Amino acid sequence: MQRIHSNAVAAPKSGRWLVLAIVSVALLLIVVDMTVLYTALPRLTHELGVTASAKLWIVNVYALVVSGLLLGMGTLGDRLGHKRLFMMGLAVFGVASLAAAYSPDAAILIAARVLLAVGAAMMMPATLSIIRLTFANERERAVAIGIWASVASGGAALGPVVGGILLEHFWWGSVFLINVPIVLLALPLAWRFIPASRPDASRPWDLTGSLQVMAGLILCAYALKELGKASTSWLHAGLACVAGVAMLAIFVRRQRGRAHPLIDFAIFRNTAFSSAVASALFAAAALFGMELVFSQRLQLVLGMSPIQAALFILPLPLAAFVAGPLAGWMLGRISGKRLLVLSLLVSGAGMGGYLLSYDAAILPQMISLSVLGVGIGATMTAASSTIMQSASPERAGMAASIEEVSYELGGALGVTLMGSILSGVYAQSLTVPDGVPQAAMARDSLDEALIVAEGLSADMASTLTHLAKTAFDAGYAAVIATATVMLLATAAFVLLNRARRAAHAM
Repeated sequence: MQRIHSNAVAAPKSGRWLVLAIVSVALLLIVVDMTVLYTALPRLTHELGVTASAKLWIVNVYALVVSGLLLGMGTLGDRLGHKRLFMMGLAVFGVASLAAAYSPDAAILIAARVLLAVGAAMMMPATLSIIRLTFANERERAVAIGIWASVASGGAALGPVVGGILLEHFWWGSVFLINVPIVLLALPLAWRFIPASRPDASRPWDLTGSLQVMAGLILCAYALKELGKASTSWLHAGLACVAGVAMLAIFVRRQRGRAHPLIDFAIFRNTAFSSAVASALFAAAALFGMELVFSQRLQLVLGMSPIQAALFILPLPLAAFVAGPLAGWMLGRISGKRLLVLSLLVSGAGMGGYLLSYDAAILPQMISLSVLGVGIGATMTAASSTIMQSASPERAGMAASIEEVSYELGGALGVTLMGSILSGVYAQSLTVPDGVPQAAMARDSLDEALIVAEGLSADMASTLTHLAKTAFDAGYAAVIATATVMLLATAAFVLLNRARRAAHAM
């Protein structure tokens, strides 16, 4: 559990926006790294011979490990000092980026992604806490949190754009290598300008609890991925699901019995807090899951180059970047709960509009993506602000950690669930023509079907390619529909939660 100590050394008033810029750059690295691979996946899959299951692990292990370690890293920051842990995390992130860039196979790339996640988890707990410490004025803090949220949501949406631009001129490893010079620039700036907080060794570091969460999440993710395979092993999926749920249950029980828990579950009785956490979780899940399949379709089905795919998705991150600070400004004028519901409805309308227009002309697609970006950016700002404002000062650090976990866990959930839906619908929809060798490989993913087609005669290759792209589009529509329902259902949950709170107050 992360705390903000009164003995922290505050930043000079004139330097508070510079501190926000440094923290935002670090956050941008973290969230871009969650999605920057989306554009690189087709090329990476081809060059490393990656299976559909391994591809999902390459993308998803990062968010799963970050989610598991975040809460414990907040406490470790208390013990070591948040500035020190933040800088150590930057260094780890830089080294891991170098390892990922030159990975020779999928296994080493997955290991490098795990190390990247460790570095990200070391950095993230400091972000919102530093903002709360640096900005004493509530209106300035709301704008700062709006900028933070726009970096979080817009940065995630920007990842495929960055990837597309880099892949136009360099190899797939460049999407990781770009982190290294940014880390080298950020480290001295962080050392010079970020205020230091004095270490507090009185709170225990619960490494066991962090590992329990991480193991539970990874086991549940494995179960979902297994269900998305063409040939599902129900035994493996069932055992992983039971083990994952059991591990998470053990974590909850252990936390309730500890004097200094990583999560005090009583905080969720605050309906404003629980509504905001759910909004951040499912908004991130919808965004990350949609982007996972979006950039793949642009390249594999529509035949766009990485740079063309990057430019096509650009309205989404641009709209999210603009919406975040605007939503922070609006929070001083309308309630956070009302803005949360409105933002989720706008997000659902944008996602639903794209579901109806993804095969239409470019203008309605651009409008739908822009509406989605505005909704997601505003949702993340409203959720982050509501979470921080709903928590008491002594729980501010815990609230910040939970907000960050909800965002990272939402991303992991979105990639796992949407990736499994895509794989499952694709496998069930594809009928491989007779006479095609490696039929099982073709059913695994569109990437692999296209690789199989490269070794066939022209007529057979054309037939398999058409069938595989049609099957992919069926899975694609299922993913976008699921994301739309997810956003609208979350808006309904927030409304019901708000009504329940009002009824209890009467």
